[in-house]
Amino acid sequence: MSWLPTLIKACYFLAALLFILGLKRMSSPRTARGGIVWAGVGMLLAVLATFALPGMHNRGLILAAVVIGVSAAWWTGRRVAMTAMPQMVALYNGMGGGAAAAIGAVELLGFAAAAHVSFAMSAQVGGGVSVGDTFSYRQLPDAAPLWLALVGALIGAVSFSGSMVAFAKLQGWMDKRFVFPGQRLLNLAVLVLAVACLVAIGNDLLLPWLIAAFFVLALLFGLMMTLPIGGADMPVVISLYNAFTGLAVAFEGFVLGNEAMIIAGMVVGAAGTLLTQLMAKAMNRSIGNVLFGSFGAVAGGAAQTIEGAQKPIEASDAAVMMAYAERVVIVPGYGMAVAQAQHKVWEFAKLLISRGVKVKFAIHPVAGRMPGHMNVLLAEAGVPYDLIADMDDINPEFPNTDVALVIGANDVVNPVAKTDPASPIYGMPILDVSLAKNVIVIKRGRGTGFAGIENALFYADNTRMLYGDGQAAAGELVTQLKSIDG
Repeated sequence: MSWLPTLIKACYFLAALLFILGLKRMSSPRTARGGIVWAGVGMLLAVLATFALPGMHNRGLILAAVVIGVSAAWWTGRRVAMTAMPQMVALYNGMGGGAAAAIGAVELLGFAAAAHVSFAMSAQVGGGVSVGDTFSYRQLPDAAPLWLALVGALIGAVSFSGSMVAFAKLQGWMDKRFVFPGQRLLNLAVLVLAVACLVAIGNDLLLPWLIAAFFVLALLFGLMMTLPIGGADMPVVISLYNAFTGLAVAFEGFVLGNEAMIIAGMVVGAAGTLLTQLMAKAMNRSIGNVLFGSFGAVAGGAAQTIEGAQKPIEASDAAVMMAYAERVVIVPGYGMAVAQAQHKVWEFAKLLISRGVKVKFAIHPVAGRMPGHMNVLLAEAGVPYDLIADMDDINPEFPNTDVALVIGANDVVNPVAKTDPASPIYGMPILDVSLAKNVIVIKRGRGTGFAGIENALFYADNTRMLYGDGQAAAGELVTQLKSIDG
C-alpha cells in the first residue's frame, strides 16, 4: 500500500488545519463551542491516522490507554463544577506536559540503548574503544533528535510539576504562597544543574543515572518555581504552563517525525505565549518578571493611608437604588465563582432589564483564576454575549453609570493601582468602578484580596458595602427587587 503514507500525511494536514481553524473560532464566545468541536475532530483524525502508521507496535495497549483516558476525561468533565474549571485546566495542561516529558524519557533511554549497542559492536570489531570510553550517541547517524528530546523533556517536566502545584493551590490543598530566604538562588541552582545534565547527556554521556537525575531536577524546578506564586497570579501561571506544554509537544513531535504533534504543539505554544503576554500586560508585568520575578510579591515602600470607613447597606436599599437606575454595570470576580452566584446574579440582571434598566457586565482580563474564567461562568448562567464588555470598552462608560455592582472582585477594581506608587498593584490596569455615581460591593467580610492590601474603593464616599455570601446576597437582591412595584 504505497499510498498509505501519503494518506496519513494528508490526514495530518487536515487535522492541523482543523486545529488552527478551531483555535480561531475560540477567539469569540459566539463561536467558541464550535471551535472546540472542530479541534476535537482534528485530534480524532490525527489519532486514527497514527494507528495506521507502518511499523506501529502495541496497538492494543495504545487503544486501551486511549479508552481509559477518554473515559476519565468524559467522566470528570461532566462532573466538575464550573467554579472548579481553573484547577481542571491546570490538571489537564500538566498531563500534556507530563506526556511530552514521558515521550522524551522513552526516546532518551532508546538513544542510550542504541549507544550501548554501538559501543559493544565497536569493541567486538576492535574499533579502538578503550575501557574508559563513555557510550557515544555520536556514532549514530544524527544527533539532532537527542537535543530536541532533551529540550522537550525539560520543558514538559517543568510544565507537569508546576501545573500540579497550581492545581493543588487552586483546589485548596496547599497554602497560597510558600517563600523562604534565598529561594531565588536555590531555584537558579536547580535550573543550572538540570541544564548541566542536559548538556552532558547531549554530549555523549548517555548514562541512565544521569538521565534520571536530569528528570528529577527538571521536575523539582517546576515545583519550586510555582510554590511562591499567589492565587492572584494564577491566570498568568496557567497561561505560561500552557505555552510550555505546547512547546514540549512540538519538540517531541520533531523527535518522532510526527507532523500533527509539531503543528499542534507550535499552535498551542504560540497561542499560550500570546495569552501570557496579554495576561502580563493586564497585570502590568513584563514577561521577564513573570519568568524570573516573584509572583505576588509585595512592593516596597510605605503604602498610602486609606481614610474613612466602610459604609454598609441593606439589600432592600441596594435593590431600590438599582431598580430606579438608568445604567447598571455588574463587575464579577473570583468571589462570585466561590459562591457559585452567577445564576442568581443573572436572575437579578434580568429583573433589572425587565424594568428598563440598561445592564452590562464588566470583565477584567485577569478576573478569576484562569484566562476567561468569568466569561465561562457567565456563559454557563446564560448571560448573552452582547451584555459582556471587556475592560477597555467598559471603562469609558463608568462616569455615566448610575450604579456599579461589584460581586467578589477586589484587586481588579482597587483605585490605588493608579494612585499609590508603593502599592504592589501600582500600574496594573483596573476597571474604573470608582468613577461610577454609586458603587455597591457584595463581599463576604472585611478582608483583603489576594494581593494582601486594602481596597480604597471600599472606603470611598460613593461606595456602600453589602456584606454576605455572594449567592445569598444576590438572592436577597432578587427577592427585594421583586417586591418593588414597577
